[in-house]
Amino acid sequence: MSELSTITRHALTVLAGQLAVMAFGVTDTIVAGRYAQEALAALSIGSAVFVSVYVALMGMLQALMPVWAEQRGAKAPAAMGASVRQSLYLWAVASVLGMALLLSPEPILRWTEVPPELRGEVRAYLAILAFGLPPALLFRIYSTLNQALGHPQLVTWLQVGSLALKLPLSIWFTFGGAGLPPQGVAGCAWATLVVNYVLLLVGWKMLRSHPMYAPLQLWRALERPDGAQIARFLRLGLPAGLSILVEVTSFTLMALFIARQGALASAAHQIAANLAAVLYMVPLSLAIATSARVSYWRGAGDEHRAGATALKGFWLAALMGFSLAAIIFIARRPMASLYSTHDEVLALAASLLAWVAAYHVADALQTLCIFVLRSYRITLAPLLVYGVLLWGVGLYGGYRLAYQGWAGWGPLHSPAPFWAASAAALALTALLFTALLLGVLRLHGRDKRV
Repeated sequence: MSELSTITRHALTVLAGQLAVMAFGVTDTIVAGRYAQEALAALSIGSAVFVSVYVALMGMLQALMPVWAEQRGAKAPAAMGASVRQSLYLWAVASVLGMALLLSPEPILRWTEVPPELRGEVRAYLAILAFGLPPALLFRIYSTLNQALGHPQLVTWLQVGSLALKLPLSIWFTFGGAGLPPQGVAGCAWATLVVNYVLLLVGWKMLRSHPMYAPLQLWRALERPDGAQIARFLRLGLPAGLSILVEVTSFTLMALFIARQGALASAAHQIAANLAAVLYMVPLSLAIATSARVSYWRGAGDEHRAGATALKGFWLAALMGFSLAAIIFIARRPMASLYSTHDEVLALAASLLAWVAAYHVADALQTLCIFVLRSYRITLAPLLVYGVLLWGVGLYGGYRLAYQGWAGWGPLHSPAPFWAASAAALALTALLFTALLLGVLRLHGRDKRV
């Protein structure tokens, strides 16, 4: 099987699972939107805070995939199993930290000036999700392990199957019925909590029973923390997690800053943000598949095939990025109508989706690049680029345009400036990351020939 076919098959499998997980958010957005405009606004704010915390911690664990993929390429399954056990120490610390942040969101809500009338629902939503965070992070380790092994289909089946549980639970808990009073937006959080624990239990059962994991010897007694190995994890995972934190917060903090514009702006932004997040699953899946193969070939000592695989993944991500952007631009009004029946929300959301199309092209390219750069242990430079461009140009630039004005433009008091500035920032990021990746590939190719 060709390398491109291997990447495509792996990516499509990951994509199916990622879309199932994203369907959780789509389901909640539609359910909350049908329940009440205020519930949709509270969901927009609450999900922005949760995603910021969860994805940053998840990114630290996801960044361990190159380590395990290289060990697979080097044919060292026992070392891979020991490494997985050591990652449990990172999981424990990440869970405690994440729960503490989700249970105490008031400083964030005050800093971003979230309207007081929405804060109660947001706090209740986050308090429930705090107890769903540990199983979600532990399942992420299971998912990352499967991706490194080149068998993501087991995770995909679980994620797709869990959607059949999430959808009815969200509807039931939110609207009530069968003796249960309506929970509003908190119902979406309760449904997610239940699903997270079900996924964890099934994943645990698979690890215990599936023969694929036997060579890893995962069920040996947990060793004491290995300071040297955990330090290696942190050198890779901490900058990667911080990079994802910057990337995600540059996206999610928009929701919190836009919240002061009122429920209409928050609802329209939630629709645009949800579709952008769904689109992101395509380059994310390609990036995961490509980086897994690049790391595998690096572990096997074949730098030439690693570089060729990286380039194939890049061009595939570019093709898909432009194609999906064209679709979202052309069909922006019908897509917005899936989420809401309010004319004002539809009109504003449709206008934002034009910016989402531009945003996605740049997002596709930079996502592929940063994942492959992690396979070459390049993590600090992307973090610095993210901090300057995504926070400085994207988030701050959007804030200035929306509320203070900048270079004769604004203040515009609309979600559109945030999307425009973020799209521009991502475009610059994609250019820099592409140049960096090409330089790294040339360097490693030359070193191998020497």
